[in-house]
Amino acid sequence: MASSTGISLKFSPLSTPFKQNQVPRICNVNSVRFPSLRMQPGSSRLRVSCAAKPETLEKVCGIVRKQLALPEDSSVSGESKFAALGADSLDTVEIVMGLEEEFGISVEEDSAQHIATVQDAADLIEKLVEQKSA
Repeated sequence: MASSTGISLKFSPLSTPFKQNQVPRICNVNSVRFPSLRMQPGSSRLRVSCAAKPETLEKVCGIVRKQLALPEDSSVSGESKFAALGADSLDTVEIVMGLEEEFGISVEEDSAQHIATVQDAADLIEKLVEQKSA
């Protein structure tokens, strides 16, 4: 069991050892407890995200800044929503095209419609890059 800041996760031992340079992944989580988690009043959702690599998120932030002509010092993070950054539907299409070109991937239209934040885009890119290399 691993514990950090009131978060505890239970892990089962793997039957097969990892190969050198292989990154372990959690596939089946049966139980996650958050005993010290304090929700904000009126909040009813908890978002758990398997965040993309920091370098992927950084590249996505740069592409978003470039496509939206935002200053380099503008605050763009994983939580940034495209709409809040001033992006309309055409801007979003151009951002997706920029991401496809930068990462050598193809984003399906139905997947692109579910991208609302920079983190959503970075997570989708990680998934598509992984599928492409498999």
